[in-house]
Amino acid sequence: MEQPSLDYLKDVLTRTRREVGKVVIGQAAVVDACLIAIFTGQHALLEGVPGVAKTLLVRTLAHVLGCEFSRIQFTPDLMPADITGTSVFNLQRNEFTLVPGPVFTTFLLADEINRAPAKTQSSLLQAMQERSVTIDRTTYPLDAGFTVFATQNPVEYEGTYPLPEAQKDRFMLKIAVGYPGRDEELQLATRMLSHESLPETMLTGGAVEAVLQPEELARLRTVLDKVTVRPELLSYLVDLIRETRRSESILVGAGPRATQALLLAARATAAMEGRDFVAPDDIKDMAPGVLEHRLVLRPEYEIEGLTLKETIAKILATVPVPV
Repeated sequence: MEQPSLDYLKDVLTRTRREVGKVVIGQAAVVDACLIAIFTGQHALLEGVPGVAKTLLVRTLAHVLGCEFSRIQFTPDLMPADITGTSVFNLQRNEFTLVPGPVFTTFLLADEINRAPAKTQSSLLQAMQERSVTIDRTTYPLDAGFTVFATQNPVEYEGTYPLPEAQKDRFMLKIAVGYPGRDEELQLATRMLSHESLPETMLTGGAVEAVLQPEELARLRTVLDKVTVRPELLSYLVDLIRETRRSESILVGAGPRATQALLLAARATAAMEGRDFVAPDDIKDMAPGVLEHRLVLRPEYEIEGLTLKETIAKILATVPVPV
């Protein structure tokens, strides 16, 4: 089967943005970041206050891209088996049978993931890394396109738990979802006046079309192979990651998985713009989303008011960009 072209990918993305825009008003940059995670086969962490359409966005993306969708509402009493599933003894067959959990899907929405304790959060680690889960010493494969979108409230909100560092590192991007602008919020208010314009009605009533068949998504991901990276840009990318380990203000720098994530993100950004090569701006634009959730500031600098965004900006300014 012939590999899809960059033009075809760009056409699919244009149609996807149009269909998603029917339901999710504004948030264009957030939609693009989610698409980068999807088309690189990675996972994304969405952070924002309640009510800014984080859950709705993921549901809409799954609908538009023709993928299976499951949602888990994380709570303090959620157990790992509630995510992965469990084996139940079948009296008729005299054997144990698997009752699969919501993790057996393509797009998994882990809603308010930081409201569950670390034990439950860590039950997703194997699924995110290996796309498989082990239940009662038996390993079961997940869908090849398995993608986790985890939403979280800001950590200062009551009843939240910090995500373990090992789990945060498995998210390719941290995507900040902000408040809509005034015109967008006015459009949201206007939509509430008509039942036909409500998101639920649009998703179930056929107003939003699917642009792909499930098997097409895996083929589209191969388009990234056509995007080239010059050796000097690859060195620049590696130097950026390594600089996070030398910075005096950073206690824990980015690991090799961040290098891989930034490279994938930069190639996806180029492909989404219809280019078959990575430019320096692709790397610089994606660096904050790739690095912010992976870095840990030293307490003394945090007390002084230094933020991770400022630290990353300083690193980007420090490492020379190749001509």
